[in-house]
Parts: sequence; structure tokens; C-alpha cells
Amino acid sequence: MIVAMTLVASLLVPGPEGLTVPGAEHAVTARLDDLTTAGTVAGGHTDPADWAGLHPAGTVNPTGVPGVQIDGYFPDTSTTNATHGWNHDSQFVIRLPDDWNGGLVVSGTPGNREQYANDFTISDWVLAKGYAFASTDKGNTGLDFHTDGRRPGDAIAEWNDRVTQLTIAAKAVVKQRYGRKPARTFMAGISNGGYLVRWQLENRGHLYDGGLDWEGTLWRLKGDNLLSYLPEALKAYPDPEGVRRAGFAAGSEFLWPFHREHYWELTQQLYQRELDPSYRGAPADYDYAARKPYAAMARIALTGRITKPLITIHGTLDTLLPISRSSDVYAEMVGPHRPFRYHRVEGGNHLDGLVDAHPGKLTPMLPVFRESFAELEAWVSP
Repeated sequence: MIVAMTLVASLLVPGPEGLTVPGAEHAVTARLDDLTTAGTVAGGHTDPADWAGLHPAGTVNPTGVPGVQIDGYFPDTSTTNATHGWNHDSQFVIRLPDDWNGGLVVSGTPGNREQYANDFTISDWVLAKGYAFASTDKGNTGLDFHTDGRRPGDAIAEWNDRVTQLTIAAKAVVKQRYGRKPARTFMAGISNGGYLVRWQLENRGHLYDGGLDWEGTLWRLKGDNLLSYLPEALKAYPDPEGVRRAGFAAGSEFLWPFHREHYWELTQQLYQRELDPSYRGAPADYDYAARKPYAAMARIALTGRITKPLITIHGTLDTLLPISRSSDVYAEMVGPHRPFRYHRVEGGNHLDGLVDAHPGKLTPMLPVFRESFAELEAWVSP
């Protein structure tokens, strides 16, 4: 768990490029012929397990982006991330292409995955466009992420701190590498990573020029959040009317058995343990409005008060974070007078990895993400 957000002097020895990461406890710098996943897999500079299931099979990514990669970690006391044998959380990756376009893209990972989870879906794409890229494991990973910290909500609150920490450090590294600060800094993320985009643009907007949120998790003090609608779905399943009343879209029924088996109960339990650990009842019986874990939720809640341009994309058949009780709600929270664009993707689901399991039934979200990134670039072009 992070103790303070002050960026201490770097303890690492400068790498072959003479680069240091402010605040890092340890870092390793490598020059690579290709920073994309086509080149990083063989050398151990990514982990395909981190990004498994996040894109459709057959997705073609750009390749051949030479540059510098920095892997390391910031000071932390938790040890759920065993990547590189470091057994140390708050791991990060920073990639610096030789052919730089002047921009930086920062990301936090979806779910509770490690720092390479966005490599195939985000990093490859933005590196080929010339952006520097930085991603964090958010400070705690895996199914036991909620054990990090002393108070309810500490683990998720750390996610936001770690993104801020990495953004500040990555900007400094970019200036070292290229001789000037990034002209544009974007934040982009999927699911929990999308939540991080929203939170940063609400609370740390001065660090960014805009953000792209792909089906971000909605945390709010009162009203809809996954601790309110997932128990409803669990209690109602398999009754179709009851599951639809919980917010899951008509037409998504073919996805319910998989999500009921693998996601609904597990997700509800993990976040209930993080935000309301004293609850001992069944997941389907959890009543957020009656339990009122407001002190923990207040530390991570979204308000909609973004201060920089934000694009949100969300699939209408999302069967983990149903659109009617997540991004539709967040769009209302943002309102019409803030810099916000919202794209509801007909037939899109939360997991692009399921596109191949249901041919012709789901719309891949990844192409929409890439189109929306180009839209964001044009929107905030200097």
C-alpha cells in the first residue's frame, strides 16, 4: 500500500539511455527493436497472460516500433505481483518509441491484472502512432487485491494514486528522453481502467489533455453501482424478467450463463470484501442501500465533474457492467455542459474475447476504441 504520494529521489542506476524514473525504487531499461507485442513476447518484455481474452482472435496489430522500454516499481509494502520475480506491487512499464509524435498515453489495467494487460489493446496501437506509453498494475493485483490496505476502500483508492504517480513520473521520463515535455497527454483504459480515466479527469485533470474510457466501472455513493445490480441479478437468475430488471439488456440472454458462472458472483464478492468486509451473508442477499458502506465508497466515488474532454464507449450487450446502470448513468452525471462524448455500441459486450465464441452475435469493441481514439486526437488537437 502506498504511504504517501510524494515522489522521492530515484534509487535506480540510470540505464543505457541515461534515463531515471522519479520516485521509482527499481527500474530496468532496455533498448528493443520492437516495442509492440510482436517483439516483446519473446524477450519477456510483456506477458500474454495479462492481456488474454481482451481482444477478438484475428485482430491485426501494427508492429516494428523500435525504442526504449523501462520496467520497474515504486515503493510499496504489498507483494501480490510476482512479475519478473520481483514479488512487489506498484510495477509499471514505460515505452518510448524512437519516432515520437510528442504525445503520451497513460493507462491503468482492467480487472485486477498486471501492468502488461493493455499491451495488445492499447500500447501496440498508440506506439505505432508515435506516442510514448505508460501503464501501472494499480498497486495491487489478483483475487486478493482487497487485502491490501488497512481500511475498507484502501486498495481501490491506491489505484488512483498510482495512476497519478505514474503520470507525473512518465512525463519526467519523456522530457529526459526527448528534451521536452509531452505536448499532449491522454489517459485511456478498459473496465476498471476506464474508471481510472474518469477519476483522473475529475480529480487530476491538470495532468491530462483528454481521456478515453472503455466501459468504465461506475462507483458512486448512492444509486447504481455493481454492488447494487449484481446481487439483484444473482438473486433473480435464471428468471429472465428478473435479470432484465437488474439492468441486463434484452438480447443478452445467451451471455448470462457464462457470466453467472465466471463473473457475477466472483465480482460481487471481491468488491464487497474491499468496500464492506464485515458482511457475512450470501452474495445474492447483499443490499447496498441497507448496508451503506458510504465511508469506503466516498473515497473512490465518481461525481461526473470531469474537467477535460472525455469519450466513453460502452456496449449495449455488456453483461458484466450493464449499460443502463453504468455508462448511461455516468453520462447523466456528467450532464450536457461538460466536455463529454458518449458512444453506445450496439451489440458490444464487456469482453471482446467472447466475440469468437458467438459468431455474428457480438460487435467487437476494439475497433470502436481505435476510432474513438482518433476522434479524441482530433477533438483536442493543439
